[in-house]
Amino acid sequence: MPTIKSAKKRLRQNIKHNLRNRSYRAALKTQMKKFLSVIREGNAQAAQEELRLTVKKIDKGVAKNILHKNTASRKKSRLTKKLNQMKSAV
Repeated sequence: MPTIKSAKKRLRQNIKHNLRNRSYRAALKTQMKKFLSVIREGNAQAAQEELRLTVKKIDKGVAKNILHKNTASRKKSRLTKKLNQMKSAV
C-alpha cells in the first residue's frame, strides 16, 4: 500500500478508472456479440443497423483511450467484412 499522499490518491483514481474502463469494455463486447448474433440470423437490414451502433461504440472507446486506434480499425474492418460476406451469401 502506498504511504505518500499523492500515491494514495493515484491508487484511488486508478481503481475508479479501472472499473469505468472495465464496464465500458464489457458493454462493447456485448454490442459486438449482439451484432454477430444478428449476422448468424441472416437479417441484413438489422445487421447494418447493429454494425452502425457497434462502430459508434468502438469509436467512443478510442476517444476514451480504452482501445488503441489500430485495434479499433481492425475490429471495424473485420465486422464490416462479416457483414459484406453475409450480404453476398444471400
